[in-house]
Amino acid sequence: MFMGEFRHAIDEKGRLIVPAKFRDGLGGTFVITRGLDHCLFVYPLSEWNRLEQKFKALPFTRADARKFTRFFFSGACEAETDKQGRVLIPANLREYAGLKKECVIIGVSTRVEIWCKERWEEYCAESEESFAEIAESLVDLDLELT
Repeated sequence: MFMGEFRHAIDEKGRLIVPAKFRDGLGGTFVITRGLDHCLFVYPLSEWNRLEQKFKALPFTRADARKFTRFFFSGACEAETDKQGRVLIPANLREYAGLKKECVIIGVSTRVEIWCKERWEEYCAESEESFAEIAESLVDLDLELT
């Protein structure tokens, strides 16, 4: 399981340090793709393969299924960390996520997300106001989060 928040700078060649806590869970080779909210999703191969099976089950006759499948898979690439624990993020993915210098890498259960620092801070500020309402609508009322 991936959890936590880490901040690292992306270098001029497009390399970003993958937090040591996430490297073992991602394995030697993993997948990076366009995510929702203009961040990048990073999946271990086992989770990527599970997702691929779910996508295969979608009806290709539905326009929304085709559209999202294209979006998700066309941006995907296999990646691995170098000896310094850095991953090279392709230019098209850096552009999509707005990654220029400061990045935030977060663990989100079965995946890792990579955010532009400014976008992450904006997202958190916007979401914080409605967090209690979102939690109330999604979480069983018998479950206590505190």
